[in-house]
Amino acid sequence: MSKYFSWEVLVVIMAVLTVSLLVLPLVLPPLPPPPSILLLVPILIMALLILLAFSRSNLPNVVANSA
Repeated sequence: MSKYFSWEVLVVIMAVLTVSLLVLPLVLPPLPPPPSILLLVPILIMALLILLAFSRSNLPNVVANSA
């Protein structure tokens, strides 16, 4: 990532993101809780990722050499 940005720019971006995470919850009004069905979405995504991680691939074993 340092190929695209200098270290100074990365530090400034991280500082801005950190300050916004600290300040925005104090400025914005509290939101109502989401519907209970939406709370299952991260669990379903994690289950799908685990299923994909342990499922077999139909592709043959191909070794890629980077030049």
